[in-house]
Amino acid sequence: MIKRLLLVAWLSALAAISPIQAQPLDRIVATVEDDVILERELNTEVDIIVSKLRSNNTPMPPEYVLKKQVLERMIVDKLQRLLAARSGIQVSDESLRNSIAEIAARNNLSTEAFKQELASQGMDYKAFEENVRNEIIINQLRGREIGARIKVTDAEINHYLETQSKAGSNNTKYHLGHILISVPAGASSSSIQKAKERAAGIVTDLRNGKDFGEAAISYSDDDNALKGGDLGWRNLSQMPTLFTDVVTTMNQGDISDPIRSPSGFHIVKILESEGSAQHMVTKTKVRHILIKTNELINDAEAQNRLIALKERIRDGDDFATLARSHSDDKGSAINGGSLDWVTPGALVPPFEDAMNKLDINQISNPIQTQFGWHIIQVLGRENQDNSDQFKRDKVRDEIRKRKIEEETELWLRRLRDEAYVEIDLNRL
Repeated sequence: MIKRLLLVAWLSALAAISPIQAQPLDRIVATVEDDVILERELNTEVDIIVSKLRSNNTPMPPEYVLKKQVLERMIVDKLQRLLAARSGIQVSDESLRNSIAEIAARNNLSTEAFKQELASQGMDYKAFEENVRNEIIINQLRGREIGARIKVTDAEINHYLETQSKAGSNNTKYHLGHILISVPAGASSSSIQKAKERAAGIVTDLRNGKDFGEAAISYSDDDNALKGGDLGWRNLSQMPTLFTDVVTTMNQGDISDPIRSPSGFHIVKILESEGSAQHMVTKTKVRHILIKTNELINDAEAQNRLIALKERIRDGDDFATLARSHSDDKGSAINGGSLDWVTPGALVPPFEDAMNKLDINQISNPIQTQFGWHIIQVLGRENQDNSDQFKRDKVRDEIRKRKIEEETELWLRRLRDEAYVEIDLNRL
């Protein structure tokens, strides 16, 4: 079980490392701007992909095709890292350690135990660490270049909910496969026609029984090509806009006609589909008194003040009155310390953890958060069908992800088209 979970973390962080092997001569297979990709690096990456494909029982294309796909992905990754370096994006050693600790924790392991497990599977920890660092850097770069300018309005959420209000349509999830036949920006009409014909030919082959994963690895220009074109599970709001009208007319196993976009021609297959359920949450009515630390009030003094206030409440003083007089949270103090009804995730974790352990009307001992020291009282709890708000929040997140995905695809294509790249085809 651990090995399977480790593989998930390994792939999600783009941190797969193959067993140590004898190294060939460092011949250059591609020049990327002012950097290079070596034949040794390419072969290592190819070995990783081959191992993954075999473990998933995915049919493999010819070696030349696979190498070309892997090299293209390496070129795009290299371009992003070069841009990040020019932009001054760096990852501190502390941030890197924290990220790896999170990966280890998701596998129910300490960092040291995680290192040992990687070693037992023949994975070099230093190389794993470097790949995690690169992934963090690329995510920060994309956040700055793309994520910061993506906005989702209430009107967009309302429009989505209105257009998908027919029975069951907004509760359905689809497991999608995807192939992209790209068209460069400013391509001639003959190039566009050639790409369209190529996409149509692939659709015909797929409908005649060709394996979708093998076709994606062989032909797709999408970033997911080496995953067999697997886009994972998505509902309609998570899909690129141009897919939604097509997918709702398809059944499981269906393959779409080529779909035109600025990036090229897309082919979509519904691998699986399923519905979703009601969403219930426990809301908590809570109030608190906050004492902030400063030059005159240290942690010990803040705790002592709150302990004294708690004793006064126990002796009969009114919590709300004391909150108005003593709480440093002026926003809630005016309301007697009340934060009203809160939903899970609305408050910082230390506060929420302490709150969830309290019985109704119980007052906590002083607890510390990033804002200072608190005493907390829970006044009530109730289960609530939060489906509507949950749906809106989820749609907002998913529309944002969809916009980021669409913009990322175009941004990566521009980055690749505008870069200086020279490939030594004799090495493939």
